Amino acid sequence: MTELCPEGRRLYSNALRTGRIARADAEPAPCLMEFALLRPDPDDPNWLRPVPPSVVLAQRLDPIEREIAERRRLSIQLADAFEPFLGLGAPVTESIHSITVLEGLDRINEALDLATAQCQNEVLAVQPSHRHPERRLMEALERDRPLIERGVRIRTLYQHTARYSPERIAWVEQFTDGKVEYRTIDELVERLIICDETVAFIPVREDRQVALELRHPGLVRYLIKVFEFMWGRAVPLSAGAPYETAPDGITDIQHSIAKLLVEGHVDEAIARRLGMNVRTCRAHIAKLASALGSGSRAQLGYLIAQSGILEHGGDGK
Repeated sequence: MTELCPEGRRLYSNALRTGRIARADAEPAPCLMEFALLRPDPDDPNWLRPVPPSVVLAQRLDPIEREIAERRRLSIQLADAFEPFLGLGAPVTESIHSITVLEGLDRINEALDLATAQCQNEVLAVQPSHRHPERRLMEALERDRPLIERGVRIRTLYQHTARYSPERIAWVEQFTDGKVEYRTIDELVERLIICDETVAFIPVREDRQVALELRHPGLVRYLIKVFEFMWGRAVPLSAGAPYETAPDGITDIQHSIAKLLVEGHVDEAIARRLGMNVRTCRAHIAKLASALGSGSRAQLGYLIAQSGILEHGGDGK
């Protein structure tokens, strides 16, 4: 026990002030006897006298101090036993968590800022559009400037819809030395940032309030291979709109939409994966339906499959 009951505190205080307490009055507070705060009055068995608090405290602390002293002795013995071996092992490097969960935009941005500030060689980035305002886009592009000034190579993947952003095109045209490259592909799933082949960042939730910081070499190498696979299929942003209209009269964007429609994706999912708003996506679906002569959504899927347009890769691959 380390704390008196409320009634015990009151009675013990009174006993210290008066010098004694009736045995009957102490019965409602058994904690007084459990703490050994009272002792029988040698002159009258019906009364109890308070034990001085300094004496009680010393009695309570004595076993604790003995235990502390014993544990200190054991810790010294252990240190002495292992001391001869401490200098024999290989140098121990600081351990790094392979996977760190980052919660909240502030913490995510802090981790990204630290990783990019330490980056010396190359940054790989997959940046789905997600219909961000151009102001936020330009802020993100401006964050690349310190890296560019340090000579860090930057390779970034966007969706083809990025080709319709004058601000982005103007930014890309500033770089001609090959250190900064931007390419586009028809479809991207989620954001990915890799720095110097040592750390990667991926989102966990669609609202981007939770992300993972990955430092496991195997995971980072795997994600680099995924990036390189997409990079090899992508088209330089400076090359202009690729394959705007295929020989079958269907635009490149409509080829991508057709593929996702046949896979069973709804309009919202298609728009998100292709980096456009839902209204634009539905306008392309309507044009695709008109080109194929479809009168319904169900018929459109059938006509896409029968038309053979999916045999023409949206990226000309």
